[in-house]
Amino acid sequence: MTDLFDNETPDFTNPLGLLRACHDRILAQCETLEKLVTHLRSNDVDAEAKTAAQRVHRYFSEAAPLHHQDEEVDLFPVLQRQSLKMADLVYSLKQEHPELDAAWEQLAPTLVRLDQLQDIDDFSGQVADFCERYRKHVKRENDELLEIAQHILSSKQQAALGEAMEERRRPQIRGEE
Repeated sequence: MTDLFDNETPDFTNPLGLLRACHDRILAQCETLEKLVTHLRSNDVDAEAKTAAQRVHRYFSEAAPLHHQDEEVDLFPVLQRQSLKMADLVYSLKQEHPELDAAWEQLAPTLVRLDQLQDIDDFSGQVADFCERYRKHVKRENDELLEIAQHILSSKQQAALGEAMEERRRPQIRGEE
């Protein structure tokens, strides 16, 4: 028998599950970006393309920065004190965030002004680079960081993480992440 609640998004009482769910949304947004490139090659810029571009832009401009803050401000500091190996992993992942942000900064203006797109091949290359970077980053965070965090963080530490994540979103809780 299938549990009807298997696909429910975790809430702030399960912060590590919520971070994984956010990773799933990031990957879904990358898929949308890739489909957008294909769509633009076939249909040029139409209402559907503009809507997809706006949604991706909103997600990576609003929800993704909160996700990075969750990790950098609340999760990483706790984990890096666990061991030298974990400290190295945290350091490496933290270094990737500005790289992801820089890739986003290159891509974002095109999404805002999609109807002014001049070079689909350049845009396609930016999308491919951005999505590849995010996929690798998310895989490392899911497979290495969150997998270990699940076993080493106490319930009290997880509760504190969830409370901090909720507080960060309190003025703007919209169900986006």
